[in-house]
Amino acid sequence: MSHKRIPKRKAAIAAGSVAALGAAALLLPNANASQTDSSTDAAPRTFKAGDVSDLASQLASQLGDAFAGSYYSADKQQIIVNVVGNDSNVVNAIRKAGAVPNQVRNSTAALQTAAKTLRTRATIPGTAWSVDPKTNEIRVTADSTVTGSEWNTLQSTVKNLGSGVATVKKSAGTFKTFVSGGDAIFAQVNGGGVRCSLGFNVTASDGSPAFLTAGHCGVAAKQWSDSQNGRPIATVDQATFPGNGDFSLVKYDDPNTQAPSEVNVGNGQTVQINQAADAVVGQQVFRMGSTTGLHDGTVTGLDATVNFQSETDPNGVDTVTGLIQTDVCAEAGDSGGSLFTQDGGAVGLTSGGSGDCTTGGEIFFQPVTTALQATGATLGAGGAAGSGTGDRSGAVDPSAGEQTASPGGQSSGTADPSGQSQSSGVGDGSGLVSGQ
Repeated sequence: MSHKRIPKRKAAIAAGSVAALGAAALLLPNANASQTDSSTDAAPRTFKAGDVSDLASQLASQLGDAFAGSYYSADKQQIIVNVVGNDSNVVNAIRKAGAVPNQVRNSTAALQTAAKTLRTRATIPGTAWSVDPKTNEIRVTADSTVTGSEWNTLQSTVKNLGSGVATVKKSAGTFKTFVSGGDAIFAQVNGGGVRCSLGFNVTASDGSPAFLTAGHCGVAAKQWSDSQNGRPIATVDQATFPGNGDFSLVKYDDPNTQAPSEVNVGNGQTVQINQAADAVVGQQVFRMGSTTGLHDGTVTGLDATVNFQSETDPNGVDTVTGLIQTDVCAEAGDSGGSLFTQDGGAVGLTSGGSGDCTTGGEIFFQPVTTALQATGATLGAGGAAGSGTGDRSGAVDPSAGEQTASPGGQSSGTADPSGQSQSSGVGDGSGLVSGQ
């Protein structure tokens, strides 16, 4: 006979920090729905950040080489579309779609070529770069370990790309993966403990319950537990790190495990996850991790390449491509944790970066859409891998009491007047409930 086993959540995570509570206060139902100004084709329309990907894809197909990227202006709720050249037909097409045209110098192809040059000449541990559509440049970052001849090489490579193509800056921290220090999922390897955060519960292609987490966690250990020194409850099925991503698919050992598609944000509240969402530069996102809890920030770059110092080879580098760059903080143990939107879109899995939740920093995330497509998994009880459909009604009102979990209609918990969470989930916000 199977029964629910409810792991304990760390009190510090349930209570949350001041910053985490501030982020939670922002998770309110979005009262500003997309609006369309039908009075004139030239007037910019207001959009949600979730509308950017579809409109940008349509315009990219329509405009061809003139399309040079897009981003979201959260203040004005507008979509900005970069365009190369001054073709009036291109500008009119952008305005007719309700977006704002922005003439820039660098084409998408030029920035892609520049990124390839960086990969060839400046793959140095402690460096990263991503495309910033707001500046129409490649943003190159070097951590505190990049000094001497390596720093000179990086600077000269950026300079040789040409004026206005890329910028380089120093980061005070050190780029690293956040594989230890959390309390969400645990593994015992090489005589020591490894700790990460669960990202999103999914359904594997064979129909079995599973979850996504960071690839470097899946590479570090094969079996995972929901408690320190506890028996394993899940086994890694696929893991990618380094290379074209940082993601793992981990299957629950018990096929009767209930794995609701939600993120627990603390204080007995959850955000229901209904679909995968592509990241958009300029959009607000939230991260839940087992060490630092809930924090929010902004997407600052896409298609990022990060060169981590190899943990197995002192002279090596673990290069990961295709990541999302943000200013959301994270710390050790947050690896694999959920990056999501206010209205329940699964965006990313915490990979690594520099800094912490006191000083800030640059944190990179694995896109969920890519992980789903690569593993063949689907979010929650189903939906097209990498796209997802459904009512994105998972926004949280902090004043609310009981929230509804999905799938299966399980209750995700109620708010305790003391402020302690009574939610049935581990401290990473997964809402995990294991059956045995």
